[in-house]
Parts: sequence; C-alpha cells; structure tokens
Amino acid sequence: MRSSPYRALCGALPGFPRRVLRATLVLAVTAGFATAVPAAATQAMAVDSKSTTTAHASAAATADAGPAMAAKPYMGWSSWSMQSSSYPGLNPDGSYSYLTEANVLKQTDALATTLKKYGYDYVNIDAGWWMDKNWTSQFDQYGRQTPDPVRFPHGMKSVADHIHSKGLKAGIYLPVGLEKGAYGDGKVPVLNAPGCTTADIVYPDLRTTNGWDSAYKLDFDDPCAQKYIDSQAQMLAGWGYDFLKLDGVGPGSFKSGDNYNNVADVAAWHKAIAGTGRPIHLELSWSLDIGHADDWKEYSNGWRIDTDVECYCNTLVTWENSVNDRWNDAPAWSHRAGPGGWNDLDAIDVGNGDIDGLTKAERQSYMTLWAINKSPLFTGDDLTRLDSYGLSLLTNQEVIAVDQNTSPVARPVTPMGDQQVWGTRNADGSYTVALFNLGNSSAAVTADWASFGFSGAASVRDLWNHQNLGTYKDKITATLPAHGSRLFTVSPGGTRPATTSYEAESTNNTLTGNASVATCDSCSGGKKVGNLYLDSKLQFNDITVKKDGIYTVNVHYVSGDPRSVTVYSNSGNGTSLKFPSTGDWGTADTVSVQLALKAGANTITFDSGWDYSPDIDRIDVPKSS
Repeated sequence: MRSSPYRALCGALPGFPRRVLRATLVLAVTAGFATAVPAAATQAMAVDSKSTTTAHASAAATADAGPAMAAKPYMGWSSWSMQSSSYPGLNPDGSYSYLTEANVLKQTDALATTLKKYGYDYVNIDAGWWMDKNWTSQFDQYGRQTPDPVRFPHGMKSVADHIHSKGLKAGIYLPVGLEKGAYGDGKVPVLNAPGCTTADIVYPDLRTTNGWDSAYKLDFDDPCAQKYIDSQAQMLAGWGYDFLKLDGVGPGSFKSGDNYNNVADVAAWHKAIAGTGRPIHLELSWSLDIGHADDWKEYSNGWRIDTDVECYCNTLVTWENSVNDRWNDAPAWSHRAGPGGWNDLDAIDVGNGDIDGLTKAERQSYMTLWAINKSPLFTGDDLTRLDSYGLSLLTNQEVIAVDQNTSPVARPVTPMGDQQVWGTRNADGSYTVALFNLGNSSAAVTADWASFGFSGAASVRDLWNHQNLGTYKDKITATLPAHGSRLFTVSPGGTRPATTSYEAESTNNTLTGNASVATCDSCSGGKKVGNLYLDSKLQFNDITVKKDGIYTVNVHYVSGDPRSVTVYSNSGNGTSLKFPSTGDWGTADTVSVQLALKAGANTITFDSGWDYSPDIDRIDVPKSS
C-alpha cells in the first residue's frame, strides 16, 4: 500500500475508485511540468518535490537561451563495437568481456592524445557495466543498476572523474523499462518516493517491453514510475555522466504495439534529466520508428535510425553486415535532423584496418556517408592501434567540417542504384557533393550540376585529398573502385538554368489504371498524382524542347518508403528506378533522371508496372540541353 500522498488521498476517500484517484493524483503531480528543457545549473539536486520544482523553474528561466545541448552532432568513442566482436584477443574472458574499467581508461587516454583535438570528446560506456561476465545483472537496494565490481572495481564515478580529468565527457548506457531482475517481487522501494515500490511502477500483469523483452513496462499513470526514472537520472548525474544511451526503445528496435511504445519513457527521462540540473545528452537506440520522429526530437538529442552496424563476427563490421544498409535507410530521415537532435547512423569503425573488416575504399565511403548525413561521429575502434590510413580518415578536418556545419543533411539527387550522387546546398552557396559506387566492380559516376539546380562552370575541391581540382563545366565524372566514393565542395560560377515545370495533375496529362489526382500540401499546386500501382501510368504530354539531346529532368515526388517506377520518354523502353523515401506521404523531394528528348513535343511516362510506385508532384525540364 502506498503512503503519502497517495495513501492520504485513498484514506480520505475510501469509496473512490482507485484508478480514478491515481489519475487525479497524476494530474496534480504533473501540473505545470508538461514541457521540460535542460536546466542550465550544474549542481545536482535531490529529486524531492521542492528540488524538482526548483529545477523546472531554472529550466523555464533558461528556455530562451537556445539548444546548447547537441547543437552539433557529437563525436567520440563507444565500447560496443569491440565488446561485440570475436576478433582474436578482444574478448579473452568470454563474449562481451572487453568492457572493463581498465579498457575504458585505456581508450580514454588514447582518445585524449589522438582524436580530442579534432573534436572527439565523448567516451561512452555501453551495455554490461552492471553485469558480471556471465551477463548477470546487479542492482542496488532501490532497483537501480549498480556496477559490477569485477568489471569496474572503482565504480562508475571514478571512471567519469578520470574521463573528465582528460577534458572529455563521460557517457553511459541503460535499457528502457524496469529490468526484470530489479523487480524483487514488487517489494523494492523507490528512492525518495515514500510508499512507492517496484510493484507500483509497472503494470499488474508484468507486461514486458524493450527490444529484448528484458524489462517490465513502466506505467506512467502512477507517479511512482516517474520517481523511479528520477532516481536513475539522479544516480547518473551524481556520478558525473554527461551522456545516456537509452536502448531498446520502441516503437522501433524491431518491436511495435502498445507494450513496446516507449514514448512515455523517453518523455520521463527528458523530464528527469532536467530535474537533475545537469546537462545530459539523451541518445535513443535502435531502429527508431520514423512515425514518432517528432516525439524523438521533442524529448531527446539523437536517435538511431537503423540496426547495429556491427557484424557480430570476427571483425568489427563488414560491408554487407551492415554498413551498406544505411544508403537505403538514411534518406527517409534527412528532414528530421537539426540542432538539438540528430540522425544516428551508429559507430564509425574505420580506424583499425584488418580489425574493421573493410577495404580502404569501403572505409572512406563509410565515413563519407556518415559525414554528409551529419550523423554523430563516434568510433568503436581500438584507439591504441589506429593505422595511418584510419587516422587520416578520422582526422580529416574538411570532412569533419561537413558533418559539423549548419547546412542541411544531404540526400540522394539520383535514384537508388549501384551508382549514386548525394548532395546538399551550403550556407555560402556552395554544394557538398558525394559520389558513390556501391557496385562490386569499378564504375564511373557522374554528378550533373543540373541535378542541383545550376549549370555552367563550377570550381571543385576534393575534400579527402585536400586538393582544388579546378573548374568543371556542367558536371564532374569520376571512376570509382568497388564500394568507393569521392567527396567534393562545388562552388557554382554559372547561373540557374531556365526550366519549364509540368504539373502531374495537369488535365493535359494522361492517367491510366489506378492513377489519380490527390491533394498534397507540400506539393507545388497543392496536388500530386498517386495510386500508381498494378500497371498504372502517368504520362506527361507536350514536353517541348528546342533540340535533340539528353536532358537532366528533375522529378518532384512523394514516397513514404523507397519505391520503384519505370521512367521513359516517347516510345522508349524505360528503366526501373528506385526513388529514395521522402520520409512520409506528406513530404515532397526531388531526384533527377536522364532522358533523351527530341526537338519539339515529347512525352514522359511514369509506369508503375505491377508494384507500388512513388506519387509524382511535377517535373522540371531544361529548356535546352
């Protein structure tokens, strides 16, 4: 039975339904705290009602100061890649045994001497710090994780103190929910919450949650649940941690449904962190549901968009498992990132050569994709054995600047295939342009300036090689090795080409099969053509150009997931092209396609075939080739 204030309320109104009383109490307790922002104070405060009020008042007073937390993607090191690998010698005492105080301190010292000056300043301790080498968890008298004395003989505060002594920031890890081992038959008390026990903070049926079903789902209708999260946050703040990775969060982590909806948990952590008065970066993991992107952005500073990058094999990663997945999955999230919260592509393991399990070309492409997506740059490599090539990748300041600057996240400007071009416009009017060859043999890749909305001459700088390449007219072509890449800054010297726009919903077009006009707030003219499936077609008629040639046609489209469509001009056979996801069915974006057009009137057709295709907003066609 709970005590004050819940017990007092129940005692005063014994005939009142318990659930209604609890909901009433929740409203009373949470009134005024619907919006929590990180407090500026650094002095940790106790999590009683008085100090919580003080912390939120401080947070409100500094709310207008802007998002100092995660103003840029964070950089650093994480323990998980080496923990999860079976590379000889990394885990000599059994699976995941790499994680020890000695190893964390060794990597801390190496980070301080090799990478700190380039911006890498987080040392993040991943899963297992509260588990023995048999993976058995340990908890304190309040149901909170407590460090394993063998792994961390001096405790977690001592480790954080050492990290701070090197001018670095300390990160730690927890799974979402109440771990089953912490339940203790429901009799474990919650710190600073008289009358609250673990039975009060979870559902009576002990429903499970998180990506492994290793925890009971917290019931935030009961204020005791928030008190438990408060106690965990206070513990981490008291130890001096600056970063928390909250793992197994759903919807995501390959789980869906009410049991795995942890938005309330994330909101509770956001509130609890604010209540500590200590700025703590909150990172969510893994494969988060993009349908809740607004929630992740409201309550956290970063979110893993994909599964683990590690291969769980005898290297840290492999190209197929699962570095190359990110080219397919990242575009959907491109509009979600910005100061305060970033799309997390996971660890960047490019520094150790053979341990990484990648070719040199793959290592460069890996780092290139992370940088143009403004993903956090945290390596899982052994920093004591970086090879010269890996060190050159991790410390290339021009590439790091791409990751850290204020330009939007890059997107593909061509359809998704073995050869891809990605890019974004920078604040100074230049463009970041990346060329990728994802195929298994060498191939030429071309970036057409028209794909970015300009033409004529442009100066090109090679960021990986720190070279000005001179002036290129209309395009640049590079022959890339298998899984290779180039990264450029392109500064236009020409003008925007004259184009003619053709709306998909125009009555001059021909729609067949299921194709139909639909409203679209983000589309030009407020409409698009959708339902392109089961042999449906959208044919643009009377596309007029002055002379024969190959034209770069920019296609504005909407697609909640990557979808293919066959595109052809006139009576051509066409090619099936996969368009990257725009993130949802209300956001429009652009890719360019190359089409042969003849002088005079032409048709351009989008043919679904027997699958589902993207919705089409409009096309922009240059007035001359």
